[in-house]
Amino acid sequence: MPKISSFFGIIIYMYYDDHNPPHFHAKYGEWDVQISIKELAIIKGSLPSRALGLVIEWASAHQKELIENWEIMLKSEKPKQIEPLA
Repeated sequence: MPKISSFFGIIIYMYYDDHNPPHFHAKYGEWDVQISIKELAIIKGSLPSRALGLVIEWASAHQKELIENWEIMLKSEKPKQIEPLA
């Protein structure tokens, strides 16, 4: 599960050859969530509201890069790092 970004204690990662719909995972402490890339909606899990807000803000700014990484990882290739939320 390659880490593609991290900020404010939140780690963003994707799995190689993962299931549809296109999504990413965010981990914050013991919390873990899967978020769809296109809708920016929770598929599974949860995060505290403040952390979730930061993740959605970051994902909204990087949707194109997230889709590109999804396609890269379906080919079992190494994903690109994405700039953290500043």
